[in-house]
Amino acid sequence: MSPLKIQQGSSKHSAYDLRDPFAETLERHTLAVLVDNEPGVLARVIGLFSGRGYNIESLTVAETDHTGHLSRITIVTTGTPQVIEQIKAQLGRMVPVHDVHDLTTEGAAVERELALLKVAGKGEARIEALRLAEIFRANVVDSTLASFVFEITGTPEKIDAFAELMRPLGLVEVARTGVAALSRGAS
Repeated sequence: MSPLKIQQGSSKHSAYDLRDPFAETLERHTLAVLVDNEPGVLARVIGLFSGRGYNIESLTVAETDHTGHLSRITIVTTGTPQVIEQIKAQLGRMVPVHDVHDLTTEGAAVERELALLKVAGKGEARIEALRLAEIFRANVVDSTLASFVFEITGTPEKIDAFAELMRPLGLVEVARTGVAALSRGAS
């Protein structure tokens, strides 16, 4: 007899799927928004999210075209498909917004995050922390007799895994940047 395949949301103690068939699942989307690089634009975009109760998981802003005075805001948010469509439509209607791309649905995208992790430890813990940093390709950017500061880039999952391995070795503090993402397409 084959084992039961229990799907997420159902109970381990029941053979029935107990999920609400009318409930919509939350999806994580990465939006790239091209805007005018002028004072107040970021506040207006963020105000759209906070005014409607939408959550921003990650936010990255950088100037992309110095001569054209354009910046790119990369936003990672979570919502139902209808909420994501509503966010994209409302962003597209804003005056300083030139373009809105949903990198999650427009094909493959490359997504990376940067983190700094401070690890304090002595003896074998320091040696193990350096060994793990080498495996994860993390760089030592600061070192004292009592601690290391590692810089690591990669997917959010890679950074989470590195932090979890560093926790028993004396992880003191983590500083993460927002997600940077680019479409893999030729556009």
